[in-house]
Amino acid sequence: MAQTEHSDSIVAVLDSMYAAMEADSANAISAPKKDTAKKAEHTDTLTVTAGKRDWSTWRPNPRRAMWLALVIPGGGQIYNRKYWKLPIFYGGFIGCIYAMSWNSMMYKDYQQAYLDIMDDDPNTASYNKFLHLGRQIDATNIDRYKQIFKNRKDKYRRWRDLSFFVMVGIYALSVIDAYVDAELSDFDISQDLSMKIRPTVITTGLSSNPLYAASLGVNCSLNF
Repeated sequence: MAQTEHSDSIVAVLDSMYAAMEADSANAISAPKKDTAKKAEHTDTLTVTAGKRDWSTWRPNPRRAMWLALVIPGGGQIYNRKYWKLPIFYGGFIGCIYAMSWNSMMYKDYQQAYLDIMDDDPNTASYNKFLHLGRQIDATNIDRYKQIFKNRKDKYRRWRDLSFFVMVGIYALSVIDAYVDAELSDFDISQDLSMKIRPTVITTGLSSNPLYAASLGVNCSLNF
């Protein structure tokens, strides 16, 4: 019961924040009024949004859910009271950030190793830490290692960029999910939803002979 009240308070806070943002935007666009009137309207707005709400009949506003999801990642899911989706989206964000950090680090290391092996300077040999124990680079295999370091540098760069685009995709998906979820919140599905499938005789009317003018088929009916 305490957890439900805490969750409802979070939704109420997000709702009041958005309402305050809309009130500020409306005041900025409309003609200036007296300061006392502005304060009274702002106070009334916060009082209405902070009041008690009947959660059994409450339905989220799709536009509000979309804007909250744009401003705060996961804010739309919190506003829609779909808290079970938060670990999915936040897990995706954390995984993408970790992948970006790891691939960026490996890309910088292999990039430096590739630059060192290409400059023919014996004092810059950071590539040695990537060699297996007992392996050495000499004139017989230096070309092969140059290609190896170049391929790995390019590979980690592609993976780093891919991690970023995946994170952007997860962010966009969270915004779309918040909007669609709020839009379908008042979609009423009857309890009498049923589907019946039964064989039937279909009349084609292509022939005067009843044997050729009819054929067997399947009738599918959906009740809702």
